[in-house]
Amino acid sequence: SRAFLDTNGAHQTTSATVAAPSKDEDYFKKGAGYKAEVPGAAPENSSEFTEALADLNVCSKQGLVEMFDSSIGASTVLMPYGGKYQATPIQTMVAKLPVLNGRATKASMMAYGFDPFLSSWSPYHGAMYAVVQSVAKIVAAGGDFKNIKFTFQEYFEKPGTDPKRWGKPLAALLGAYEAQKGFELASIGGKDSMSGTFDKIDVPPTLVSFAVSVEDQKNVITPEFKKAGDALILVKTPKDEKEIPDFDRLKGLYGAVFTLTSGKKVLSSYALGAKGVVEAAAKMGFGNCLGAALRGLSRDELLLPQYGGLLLEVSKEDCESVLSLLSGFAETRFVGEVTAEPVVLADGNATPLADLKAAYDGTLSRVFPTKAKSKDASAPSVLYDAKHIFTAKEKVARPTVFVPVFPGTNCEYDVAAAFKRAGADVVSEVFANLNESMIKDSVERFVKAIEASQMIMFPGGFSAGDEPDGSGKFIANVFRNSRISDAVNNLLKKRDGLVLGICNGFQAVIKLGLVPYGEICPQKEDSPTLATNAIGRHMSKSVYTKLVSNNSPWLQGIELGSVRAIPASHGEGRFVATNEWLEKLKANGQIATQYVDLDGNPSMDEAFNPNGSYWAIEGIISPDGRVLGKMAHSERIGEDVAVNIYGDQDQKIFESGVKYFL
Repeated sequence: SRAFLDTNGAHQTTSATVAAPSKDEDYFKKGAGYKAEVPGAAPENSSEFTEALADLNVCSKQGLVEMFDSSIGASTVLMPYGGKYQATPIQTMVAKLPVLNGRATKASMMAYGFDPFLSSWSPYHGAMYAVVQSVAKIVAAGGDFKNIKFTFQEYFEKPGTDPKRWGKPLAALLGAYEAQKGFELASIGGKDSMSGTFDKIDVPPTLVSFAVSVEDQKNVITPEFKKAGDALILVKTPKDEKEIPDFDRLKGLYGAVFTLTSGKKVLSSYALGAKGVVEAAAKMGFGNCLGAALRGLSRDELLLPQYGGLLLEVSKEDCESVLSLLSGFAETRFVGEVTAEPVVLADGNATPLADLKAAYDGTLSRVFPTKAKSKDASAPSVLYDAKHIFTAKEKVARPTVFVPVFPGTNCEYDVAAAFKRAGADVVSEVFANLNESMIKDSVERFVKAIEASQMIMFPGGFSAGDEPDGSGKFIANVFRNSRISDAVNNLLKKRDGLVLGICNGFQAVIKLGLVPYGEICPQKEDSPTLATNAIGRHMSKSVYTKLVSNNSPWLQGIELGSVRAIPASHGEGRFVATNEWLEKLKANGQIATQYVDLDGNPSMDEAFNPNGSYWAIEGIISPDGRVLGKMAHSERIGEDVAVNIYGDQDQKIFESGVKYFL
């Protein structure tokens, strides 16, 4: 009956004692009270600033982040690390809302807040500032705080019947509730557990706040410093002597900041964290290798927690008006400027950005490495200007692309959208392999689709979980079926068709022999192939690739020598070939694209060639250029996508493929 549901289960009660936090141990005045080791930084380079960046709660998690595909769906507004050097971490996840057709103008935003040391000092303050911190990160990324809803994740020690233990989750819930009331924003979900005890070991009182919002993509701003000479403004959290925020003033402050960010008056912004202004200035500087000259800041402001506060980069021309608007809500002042010299100058110390970066990267470098063993950073430069490009004899006003879908592929929607934007029709067929009958039916459907199409596009993903024994082999085995392979070879040799394979699709076309041979054929002992990334794991980041051959219909959309920033996401992307094959590919103009550094030079440096490909090769073509295989996802682009990645992202591959038939 409804009456039973209304009881909310068995009625239980307990006693709880909430202890006041120690004023003498005020976390906002003392910090965590320990010094972290700085692996990789020489003792003479160690300082309070480098120690702050090496802190486990502050340091880089890039090696962990790169294990996850951050660009799938062509809807990522902010890549995890941004700037020219892809080194400034974002604080807020921002992604376009997924729509099957058309274009989204809104993006979802999510940010978290939690400090275990603060919560250990005071579960009440810890939970309250977890909420404040999550809101501040949304605001720093250009979001309107009024749109936020929360979800909380809670984890506490096993309380038993001890009132003092019960007092910790009660205090945390009261702190979170106070913040919700203060912001007039609600938590609409969550998960709690009170089992965080093993033997005599207890977890810290944990309430993690996740702030979730929706914002117009045009209002999103990125955290990396933009240019030397810009002014830096510190905005401090308005609070009382008990470290409780003045929520009325804080709401006014965050509303005013949204007015500034949506009006493009703030160039970059960072929500201050556990290590104050030093942490913010260093991380904001990493992305574009820009420093900061800070002045008028106390040691506490530089290095102690400043949750809820912001560091803003504004133009010198807008500095006074920004100060005037924000000073009515909180202590706001000019604290320095962005510098071309990569140094953080503060409190009489000039710390090179390189030292701060080494400390920042070093803490987890052995657990989540970002580089394999270093090798020669140079790679030969290849540039092939073709005199004659293969052209289609039969013209088609609106060509059709066949996109085969296999268990595990995940880029079929992205490539379909890219081809449709370019003016092609797209036909997709799923290879069903649950039983023999389904397999036979799939072969028939594939053959008919190939015969009715002018192009075949092998999408990326992880077909068959990258088995058997290597990426792309499942696709290759299917396409070696005599009827399918005959249809493909007929498309290429008699119908002037085109084939494109990206990522998992590149792995398939190279194992089929479509590249470098130009037809489906058996693999030879010395055939080029794709191997596991040199670092031995999946990697996801944007790469700079240079067009080094125009000997293909696919490569006619941009000028020879052009560089594009393209998202990559793969575990087996290292192009491997014998020296004889490398020289042959170069002579034939079959090396399509190379991984390059910021100066456009082919590089073996894993910052730019993350999989360790020989000769920094990212893509190759068949002898006649009608088959292209490449690793980076040229389809994962669009308006307001990867806005913190610098450089043009469009290779116009899909438009070139369509234009070939017009």
